[in-house]
Amino acid sequence: MPLSIKWCIRWAACFYFIFALIPRSRGSLLNCHKMCICASNIVSCSKMNLTMVPSDLPNYTAVLDISFNEITGLRAQWTKHKLPNLHNLLLSHNGLSFISSEAFVFVKQLRYMDLSSNNLRQLDEFIFEPLVDLEVLLLYNNHISQIDRTAFSGLNSLQKLYLSQNLVSRFPLELLKDKNRLNKLSLLDLSSNRIKVLPIQDLQALPAWIKNGLYFHNNTLICDCQLYSLMTHWYIRRLNSAVDFKDDHTCVHPGPDKRVLHLYDLNTHMNCSTFKETDQEAYLEQTLILSCDTRHRNMTKTWVLPGNIVVSPYDNQSIVPLKDGNLQIKSIRPEDSGVYTCFAVSEYLNETLYVVVKVHNCTLSGNSETLNTAYTTLVGCLASVVLVLIYLYLTPCRCFCCPDQGKKNHHEDSIHSSMLSATPTHEDMATKADLNRHVAFIDPKDLQGQNGKVNPNGEEEVDEEAMKRKGKRKKSVADSISSVFSDTPIVV
Repeated sequence: MPLSIKWCIRWAACFYFIFALIPRSRGSLLNCHKMCICASNIVSCSKMNLTMVPSDLPNYTAVLDISFNEITGLRAQWTKHKLPNLHNLLLSHNGLSFISSEAFVFVKQLRYMDLSSNNLRQLDEFIFEPLVDLEVLLLYNNHISQIDRTAFSGLNSLQKLYLSQNLVSRFPLELLKDKNRLNKLSLLDLSSNRIKVLPIQDLQALPAWIKNGLYFHNNTLICDCQLYSLMTHWYIRRLNSAVDFKDDHTCVHPGPDKRVLHLYDLNTHMNCSTFKETDQEAYLEQTLILSCDTRHRNMTKTWVLPGNIVVSPYDNQSIVPLKDGNLQIKSIRPEDSGVYTCFAVSEYLNETLYVVVKVHNCTLSGNSETLNTAYTTLVGCLASVVLVLIYLYLTPCRCFCCPDQGKKNHHEDSIHSSMLSATPTHEDMATKADLNRHVAFIDPKDLQGQNGKVNPNGEEEVDEEAMKRKGKRKKSVADSISSVFSDTPIVV
């Protein structure tokens, strides 16, 4: 046999062997007649037993459906070139357990992606970062237990995220704290997971349109009165997340029996108080902003003041409706107290909100001045008491060299002490114990041992009334003092 014929046979055998290794029914080359259905810009390869994404997808592909296959991994170069028009990618029911961090580099224009019903166990860092236009992400019915805090970074256009029916035990608060995302996020489904604790204070501060689409029923939440108050408030506001799944909101009792209770029955099981809407409180001259926190965004809002007065942006400069629908009250006054009503209207929904305003008849600075005045008064009273005590008990003798003057000072101090104290002295007790009870006029020279004082100038005053009765009588200063404080005659 010629040598050239042998070489041809060998080359033919090699090509046959190579093509035999390529699966016929699972070929990677796109075949719109056998493997997929191509309808305009839609490529559907569902239920074709594919183990990898078909290559050579046309550039005009806008919707790619490769669900219900056997694709276990989405690698970095699953598409050989960019697909600038691809906005819908359906990969559900494939058994996916691995997604490369560079899997979405060539499909940055995606707006809808379905990764539900797979075997994903974790979401790595920055895995979805290239998808800046993604609006809807479906991840429900997986085995996700770990979510990196940066996994959803870059999803600034995200509106709806479905994470239900997984093994998530931590509430992904980073989704709600990103201010760039809050303006668009309208649905976050975390139901049927293993979350035990919710960030209640952060959830309370969220706008109503986010709380309206925040689902976390069928979790292992620990029963708590704060949780009861939160959900009761949502139910009163008729938020969808609280009303639509009312019977599925359960919690685990913290006791040893670990009973599963209905969340709305905690007021009887744990004696939780009934929720009551709090009033808006303000002080004089403050600026108060009333929020019309509706369940949906982009609603036309109209405010009505107490007394059924409709607010107009041109009627009153102190009460002005803002562009975001809230109401601003400048330099608030007591007559601004009352119930303010917000009527919100959209094409499909009408909503009415009531805000009760209570204005205190004082200013914040006035309160502090009152406190300072009270404190100053208290300190002044204490200082006065200390000075009186020092005056009573620590006053020094005015003349140490003159015994007589010392006695006079002693009697003078005794007089002052009798004026400031109602406690009887020993001399008063001795006087009361004396059996000879008759009225007598005491001579000034006998006042040395009494509780009185002779006129310090040594001059005698004439009592005109005494001159008419029994002649002249000398009157002492002590007599005038005792006449002021007591009408009781001296009993000897």
